[in-house]
Amino acid sequence: MTDLAHVIDQSKPSIARVYDYLLGGKDNFAVDRAIGDHFKNNLPGSVAIAVTNRQALIRAVRDMAQDGVRQFIDLGSGLPTADNVHQVAHRYAPDAKVVYIDNDPIVLAHGRALLATDSDTTVFQADLRDPRTIREHREVVDMIDFDQPVAVIFSAVLHHLNDDEDPAAVVHYWSEQLSPGSLLYISHFRSGENRETAVAEEKLQSTFGRGRWRTDKEIEALFGDLDILEPGITPCASWRPDLMPTDETAPHRALTVWEQLIITGLARKA
Repeated sequence: MTDLAHVIDQSKPSIARVYDYLLGGKDNFAVDRAIGDHFKNNLPGSVAIAVTNRQALIRAVRDMAQDGVRQFIDLGSGLPTADNVHQVAHRYAPDAKVVYIDNDPIVLAHGRALLATDSDTTVFQADLRDPRTIREHREVVDMIDFDQPVAVIFSAVLHHLNDDEDPAAVVHYWSEQLSPGSLLYISHFRSGENRETAVAEEKLQSTFGRGRWRTDKEIEALFGDLDILEPGITPCASWRPDLMPTDETAPHRALTVWEQLIITGLARKA
């Protein structure tokens, strides 16, 4: 962290570093912790959004690898944590190739340090809103064979694109690049039309100038004409959970209001 201090603007919070703090990481500054503490202290329970999102991503990568996918592109990957995409993928498919992309320079620096000895995984800095440049980047061209199935991951990132930045067009671009059998994963802030949604959205907009909670219908539309797989688009906390009641009549745990405000889905290209 110290070596990066001269190249990182510590006066402005970073979305990636706030997430890192909420997930218990140490790659953040006081300005990031102040935003994180607002969620922790003033919106008790809201950290479940970050935690359940991460847990769902781990399950999704596991399932995608077990489904035979050996190439992953993680767009807006954020800072390295435990159980990164490449670590989960390699657990089930040691030959999997993973490309991470983020616009935060600290993600690039820490990612390169983490991956220094991993020839099947790479990371580079780019803007999610410019998918063509990412697609044509040397790292992607060298690592990913688009004639074979690819998993494209948008984990908790599309809600940071405002409507005028056309997140649906970004997703559509990538779905057009994919060969049949490829998979596309999205998790996204879900509008609950309640106080929690309103105050959380206002805080992100006032801090970063972005952060758009969308309805179930709007999130489903992001997948375009891809085939959404079971169990459909559901809260991250209940998406393909590892532990299900053995008795179908047994009650499922009721989700908290915060757990209901981040949902996810996985789709396949036919």
